[in-house]
Amino acid sequence: MDLSSAKPLSREPYDPRYDPLVAPNPGRGTDYAPTYWVDTAGPPPPDDGPVTGDMDVDVAIVGSGFTGLATALFLAREHGIRATVLEANGVAWGCTSRNGGQGQNASGRLYRSQWIERWGLQTALKLDEEIRAGFDTFRNLVAEFPECEPQPGGHLYIAHREKKMAFLRNEAKVMREVFGYDTRMLSAEEVHREYVKDAETFGALHEPDGIGVHPLKLAFAYLRAARALGVRVHTASPVSGFQTKGGVHHLQTPGGTVRARAVAFATGGYTSNGLHPRLDSKIMPILSNSLVTRPLTAEELEATNFLTTEPITDTRTLRFYYRRLPDNRVQIGSRSSITGADAPAPRHMAVLVDGLHRKFPALRGIRIDYSWWGWVDVSHDMMPRVMQPDPRESVFYAVGYGGNGVSFSAHAGRRMAQRIAGRSDPAFTLPIYDSELEYPNVFDLVRSRAFAPFRRFGQRFLYRWYYLRDEVL
Repeated sequence: MDLSSAKPLSREPYDPRYDPLVAPNPGRGTDYAPTYWVDTAGPPPPDDGPVTGDMDVDVAIVGSGFTGLATALFLAREHGIRATVLEANGVAWGCTSRNGGQGQNASGRLYRSQWIERWGLQTALKLDEEIRAGFDTFRNLVAEFPECEPQPGGHLYIAHREKKMAFLRNEAKVMREVFGYDTRMLSAEEVHREYVKDAETFGALHEPDGIGVHPLKLAFAYLRAARALGVRVHTASPVSGFQTKGGVHHLQTPGGTVRARAVAFATGGYTSNGLHPRLDSKIMPILSNSLVTRPLTAEELEATNFLTTEPITDTRTLRFYYRRLPDNRVQIGSRSSITGADAPAPRHMAVLVDGLHRKFPALRGIRIDYSWWGWVDVSHDMMPRVMQPDPRESVFYAVGYGGNGVSFSAHAGRRMAQRIAGRSDPAFTLPIYDSELEYPNVFDLVRSRAFAPFRRFGQRFLYRWYYLRDEVL
């Protein structure tokens, strides 16, 4: 039977309340979230359909988002290994089809000054070299697949309060004098004149590296390129069980058991508890909301002076991220609900709409054409991990981007492919490659799956504190 263009026989309806912290898995063949990206990407390219029987493979990759597809692509291109990708739903169903499409020269949520504080100057310099290499990997893939609608130019980091300017000045100085970046500080007037008339701007830090993309079109390009090299991508094939017997990993799916000599997990914020012991409750899934407006009129473009198409973020801890899309819509995202059960509540979308109106009063009342939310994978120390946690076991993972995975996921996939292929690299001594995902001490008493939801009490407290610090204190 030729499965080259097979599709799931039936689809489950999209569940807006899905919560990876409490649900056993993200479904099987579930519809995509109703995002702008899904609506404008066109039909998904052919995949290999669901698993329909037991099979033996060299490498099984769990998850078909940016990381999983990049891992498969680089395994085939650079190591001659044809992986088999297992996806619970449709290709790029999770983080990859729900983010803001902002590619930055970053990974995780720590700033370069914080790298120095945490690891010292020499490690910070080496880490910067690696993150730069990661952005180059992303930039080269974007150039290879122009159908992803790239919007290059840099990244604008906007101070939403006057007191944040000191922080940005220090970060600009560190990036320029320590790491050699061509950063520059902008006054509010310069931001308004040269980039965008954001009413909350007190000034900004401009970084030279940043590319906005259509994330789902990019993922579909990864898919086509990987399958052209012999990669198999099985959709509607959730992994419901994992056992290792005699050094061979047995992954149970509804259609059969996949036996693999190596397994890579690339499930991001959709990593369910129980998937594998090394990943159990090791990340905190955080919801992020996003919306897209109707296209701006010529008058609205003039009123907002929305000249730039660069990715923009502000200095809130629970930051807003936004940009002008190629069809002159505005996309904006920020924090959302604490739990999946509460995610559809209108007040969460109201946070975004209010933020849009504060930043751009001329857009008050503009029609919102798309609204969605998705889970972000946040690690305890705010940095990602690309790991083989036990050198005696051929199990790997790449997770924990903290909202900066659009660009670095490409390089994480490349590095994970190297590790799977048994290649060494000096970069693997860096903290993001040589330390396993762990819990902070505060979670010592709630490590088990049964107690994982109680961690959200702390999250509620932190959100309240972040709001006070960002808006009041």
